[in-house]
Amino acid sequence: MIQLVECPRDAMQGLKTFIPTETKINYINLLLKVGFHTLDFGSFVSPKAIPQMRDTVEVLEKLDLSKTKTRLLAIVANERGAAEAATHAQIQYLGYPFSISETFQIRNTNATIVESLERVKAIQELCVKNNKQLVLYISMGFGNPYGDIWNAEVVLKWVHELSKEGITIFSLSDTIGVSNPTTIAYLFRHLIKAYPNLEFGAHLHTEPHNWREKMEAAYLNGCNRFDAAMRGFGGCPMAKDDLTGNMATENVVHFFKEMEALEGKSLLKLNQKAFLKSWESSHFVFQQH
Repeated sequence: MIQLVECPRDAMQGLKTFIPTETKINYINLLLKVGFHTLDFGSFVSPKAIPQMRDTVEVLEKLDLSKTKTRLLAIVANERGAAEAATHAQIQYLGYPFSISETFQIRNTNATIVESLERVKAIQELCVKNNKQLVLYISMGFGNPYGDIWNAEVVLKWVHELSKEGITIFSLSDTIGVSNPTTIAYLFRHLIKAYPNLEFGAHLHTEPHNWREKMEAAYLNGCNRFDAAMRGFGGCPMAKDDLTGNMATENVVHFFKEMEALEGKSLLKLNQKAFLKSWESSHFVFQQH
């Protein structure tokens, strides 16, 4: 089954003008009606680092979860944030960005890779204790611009090490949009074969001209979990000065509609009316800020 993770948090966090809390609430409540598997809705991180997300708790308190099966995911950067997020029953997933680039790990979470590994262990313990699941993002999973060593074997090594901690959901993150179909195919093919009991997702940043080839490479090599954002907005503000956008949700939906026609089976069921309303609303939410 395809799991589509909509990422308003990722789309919003790099915007310099603060989106009013009420606007966030209204928009995310629209998204909850669409039928996404998960919403990456907010983060429990330093408001100095990511000021756009300083109202995550206020937003969470006003979300209408009474008629949705969509699950909520919040990003955390350390144990303190994880402990706070874990107190909220509405949140099912905590997401942690584990970078295999030493430079970016320090830049993104103010920790070395060794320190980050200890954080992962502590956050996983919090998740188990509080009935949450940890989604581990393998950040800079397809390369980095800093000159840090990267190759596919480094990715495989870290998944192997981290899976020992009982983590079962990994999302390979193309933080700066450097992935290519060959690398995407290789990683998903080898990881899914080697770890059939783990779940692997794709958090792909892309440009308008090459989104399809990336989707095909991931999906045709076994990936069934995809992160996306309406209109392709977003990108990590800690990575580079020029952001590379997220995979656009509308492109992902179009892709799977085509796959359904080709394969004759249902891959993605969304409330199309709610989807269109959310897509139209995203123009105001993002472009006005």
